[in-house]
This record gives sequence, structure tokens and C-alpha cells, in this order.
Amino acid sequence: MAAEQTPVRIGYCLSLTGPLADNSRSARLAHEIWRADINARGGLLGRPVEFVRYDDQGDASLVPGIYERLLDEDKVDLVIGGYGTNTLLPAMPSVMERQRFFVGLMGLGVNNALVYPRYFAMIPTGPDPNAALTEGFFELAAQQNPRPTTVALVSADAEFSRNPVLGAKDNAEKYGIKVVHEVTYPLSTEDFKPVIDAVAETGSDLLFLCSYLDDSIGLVRTIRSHRYRPKMVGGAMIGPQNTAVRTTLGPSLNGFVNYEYWAPVPKMMFPGVQELLSTYQERAADAGVDLLGHYMVPLAYAQLQVVAQAVEATGGFDDESLAAYARETTFRTVMGEVRFGVKGEWSQPRVLQVQFQGISGHEVGQFRNGSRQIVVSPPESSSGELIFPYAEALTAEQ
Repeated sequence: MAAEQTPVRIGYCLSLTGPLADNSRSARLAHEIWRADINARGGLLGRPVEFVRYDDQGDASLVPGIYERLLDEDKVDLVIGGYGTNTLLPAMPSVMERQRFFVGLMGLGVNNALVYPRYFAMIPTGPDPNAALTEGFFELAAQQNPRPTTVALVSADAEFSRNPVLGAKDNAEKYGIKVVHEVTYPLSTEDFKPVIDAVAETGSDLLFLCSYLDDSIGLVRTIRSHRYRPKMVGGAMIGPQNTAVRTTLGPSLNGFVNYEYWAPVPKMMFPGVQELLSTYQERAADAGVDLLGHYMVPLAYAQLQVVAQAVEATGGFDDESLAAYARETTFRTVMGEVRFGVKGEWSQPRVLQVQFQGISGHEVGQFRNGSRQIVVSPPESSSGELIFPYAEALTAEQ
């Protein structure tokens, strides 16, 4: 009986300090809500669940040591992946050496080259993640009149941006859009005017951005105040999904088009997701995290739903059995039905493109119901129409 009550220990790291701390802390609260939910139902295989969690500080060099400690010293029952390519990728060698079942959170194309059969990704970018993240932006552009013909690519000089930029180049070629300018900037950049000045000189129709949190703020402010008006701008910015970034920028975001994985629109209201977000939002202010949680919370909760369903179906923690089950099963989660395919990615992509429209002031409530972040692609999930070109979105401000 005592052995049955030994906690199930799930180990991982999150970037709880450093440049990705805001998103990671949202994931931590979502994980804690899941833990409370499953323990209230009797735990996992009749045992309570606890986390062994370390802060990687957003520093990829710390990650291998953390996973070695989790696996060799802490001897956790299960390991999961933290947030982002920058910390998932350096965890892979330790996980692969020990042949562990591993469900990552938001790493883009982590398994592209490694092809590790026990890795699974909660990011809904499908079997070709590089292309899927960015295709909606270029597909939308190609449908407009007059049709854009040129694009400038501006990205942070960081691991996370490499795959989206590769995808952007492939999609530009696919849709017959010429890359006329490409530049990377250090994450420490504070003055983006020289960057946008150089883009403006090219007169590019499209401005594709791949940025983190603080640099997203700097880029948006610079573009909004600049004379240059691309026909479409955005694409692969991590920052605008974060509520603090949205409220900081306010109306400056109007007209930007960017990717999302979930949005509060009718076609994305999967079973359990509204209840989850309500619980999260009740606790968010006291926890000092993103007040809405739309970007991180459904996927972080679903990550552990996948792990739990695999454990319960196989009756244990055998890594080979868990991975075999995950490869063949459709999971029911707060992100809807999830099925994994090639390289552990989702079998079908489900990336949204949203356009910020009608933002007025800096109040958080306007972002709660999806009325300011309009889903413009794909058609089956859309909640409104794209305003094109970018300058028209500015004149449509309330």
C-alpha cells in the first residue's frame, strides 16, 4: 500500500527567469492546474503526481546538466520538455542516450535532423513545421490585390529563429515572392530604426519578422512610427501572443499579422479549454503571470494530458511502450484531438494567422474574447477578414 502512494515524479526545466520567463511562468501555472486536477481525481495510476522542476534561466548551456540530474540523480519517472527550441534541443542528447519518452512543449522542428522515435511535439505545426509556421502569412499575401511580389526577412540572431526563416524562404519561393533583403539583429538590440531604414530602402511589399518578446516591442514601435508602410507585416513574432506585450503596445499592433496556436474564437472552443482558462485567469494576477494565457496555457495543459493518457493506457512508465502508444493514438485534449505523425510532430498542422484590428488603448479586457485578434487564416477557423494593405488597418482604428 505504501508503494502505491509513492508520488509519480515528472521532471523538466522551464525558463522561469531570462528572456522567455513570461511565457514559461504561464506554462508552469498551467502545469500546476493540471497536477491539481489529476490529483483530485486520484492521481496517476492511483499515485499522486509531483514535479521536479528546475529553472534553466533561458540559458541553453544549462539544459544538458539539468536533464542528466533529473534522469541520473533525481531518477524521475517521466521527463517532459520545457518551452522553446533553445532549451528543448540541448535536452535531446541526454534523453536520446537514455532512450526516454519525451513530449516537448514549443520547440519548432526540434526532431527534424535527429529523427528520434520517442520524441513528440505539442506545437501544432505538423509534419513540416518550418513551412507550416509561416505558410499562412505568405498564402494570405499571395491572395491579395495588388499581389505582393517582394519580401524582406528580419530576424533575431537566435536558435529559435533559424527554422522559421528557412520556412519563410521556402514559402516565399512557393508563392512567387522574391526575397530582396535579409538581416539578423542581436537580441540585445534596442534601436531598431537602422534596421527598418534599411528595409525601407528596398521598398519591399512584405516585411516578415521573427522576434522574441522585448524585441517585438521595439520592432512594432519603430515600424509604427516609420514612414515605411509595407503591404503586410508580421509573420513569426513570439511577442504579440503575450498579453503584457499586447497591452504595452496597444494600438501600435493594429494591422500586424502573426501566427497563433489557439485563439478565443468559436471554432477553437474545444472541450475543457474554457474551464481551464477560467481557472488560470482567476489565479494569474496573484501568480504574476500573463493575465489571459491564450498562447501557452492550452498547449501546456494538453502536453500533460498526452503524457497521462499514455501512462494510463499502457499501465506504467516503460518508455518504449509509451512511445509506441503515442505514435498510434488520437489524444483528446483541451487543444482538441491530437494525433502525432512524422518525427513526432502533429500529423496535421493547425497554425492560425491572426490580424490585430481595432485595438483602442492599453486595457487587457479587449483581448479576452478574440474581438481584437481576428483569425484570418485558415478559412475553417476564421473569425473575420484580413484588412489589406497594412496602411488600411491603421485608418480603420477606432
